[in-house]
Amino acid sequence: MAKKLNGTVIVTYRCNARCNMCNRFKAPSRPEDEISIETIKKLPEMYFTNITGGEPFIREDIKDIVRELKKKSDRIVISTNGFFTDKIIDLCKEFPDIGIRISIEGLEQTNNEIRGLPDGFNRGYTTLKKLREMGMKDVGFGMTVQDRNAPDLCELYKLSDELGMEFATASLHNSFYFVEAKNIIKDRPMVAQNFENLVNMLLKSKSPKKWFRAYFNHGLINYIYGQKRLLPCDMSFDTFFIDPYGDVMPCNGTKDKEVMGNLNDQTWDELWNSEQAEKVRKVVRCCDRDCWMIGSVSPAMHKYIWVPAWWVIRHKFKALFMKKPYSMYELKVVRDYRDGKVSKEELDKCSTCDFNAVANNGLKDCGGCTGDK
Repeated sequence: MAKKLNGTVIVTYRCNARCNMCNRFKAPSRPEDEISIETIKKLPEMYFTNITGGEPFIREDIKDIVRELKKKSDRIVISTNGFFTDKIIDLCKEFPDIGIRISIEGLEQTNNEIRGLPDGFNRGYTTLKKLREMGMKDVGFGMTVQDRNAPDLCELYKLSDELGMEFATASLHNSFYFVEAKNIIKDRPMVAQNFENLVNMLLKSKSPKKWFRAYFNHGLINYIYGQKRLLPCDMSFDTFFIDPYGDVMPCNGTKDKEVMGNLNDQTWDELWNSEQAEKVRKVVRCCDRDCWMIGSVSPAMHKYIWVPAWWVIRHKFKALFMKKPYSMYELKVVRDYRDGKVSKEELDKCSTCDFNAVANNGLKDCGGCTGDK
C-alpha cells in the first residue's frame, strides 16, 4: 500500500488582500483556468491537506472542493484572510472537523496597514470568534513576522491563548509563489528578540504542542539570520504542492517554479514516478534556499522527531530553574552579529532577498546580480 502524502492545494491565485509582503494579487489566475473537481479527484491519499490561495474562499465551489478532499485526506486545514465570514461559517457548519487558520498580521492598525484590507482585523477576528462559538476546535491565527509587526507578536499570541486558539508563525520569504524577491528583515536583533520572548512564553505553557512550536520559532530566528536549515528538507519526496493550473510542485519556496508534472494531463502515479519528477527531486536535494515554513518543517519535525524532542527536553529542564529558559544567543550567528564578527551586509547576502531582481510573475531575472544566493 502506498504511503499517504502531505499535500497543499492552491485552489486560486485570486486574492482580495493587498499584502505588503506578497504580490500574488498582481498575478491572479483566471477562474476558467483554475483546478477543477475532476483534477482534484485524481489526487492521492493524504494524511494532511492544506487548502490555500490566493484567498480560497473566492472560489464559488469551495464546498465541493472540501467535500472531495475529505474523501482523500485524514485532516484538512484552510488558510484564509477571514474576510468572507458568512461563507466560512457556512462551510464549517457542513464540515465542523476541518481546521481554519486566519492570517492576522498584528493588532488592528498594524494588520490593516500590512494586509491592505479595510477593517481586515475586525473581519478576521470576528470570524474566529464565531467559529469558536460554533464549537469549532481547530481554529487559529497565522502571522507572517516582519519589522513592521514584530512588536505585536507576543500580544497576538496572548490573544490567541486567551481564546484557546492555535497560533502559527512565519517570517518573510521570497519565491515565485509570493511574486516577490525583495522581502527582507532589516532589524534582525529586534525581530529575533520578539521571537525569543514568544519562545519563552511557549516553553512556559503546559502544552507539549506549544513546546514543539517553540522549537519551530527558534528555527525562524535561525532563518532570518540566513543560516542553514536545522532539519533536512524532504519536499517532493513525501510532500507536494499543486497550483491552480494543475502543476504539481515540490513546494512554494523555490526561486523559480519547479514542475514535476501536470495532473490535468496525467494520472497521479504517472506524474509522481515520472522522469521529470525525479529531475525536480534532484533540484530539491541541491536547494540552497534554507526555507523554514511550516509546510516543509512540520513533516521534517515528525520525521526527525529526536532533534526537536531533545531541544524541548533541554529547554523544559532549564525552565524548572530559569525564568527565561531560551536565549536567541544560543545560535552562534546571533552572537557573532552582536560581537561584530559578522556584518549586516554579510547577513543580507545570506538571505534570499534580491534588491536588483525584476519580478515577472514571480520569476526573477536578476542579470548576474550578487544579492541572490
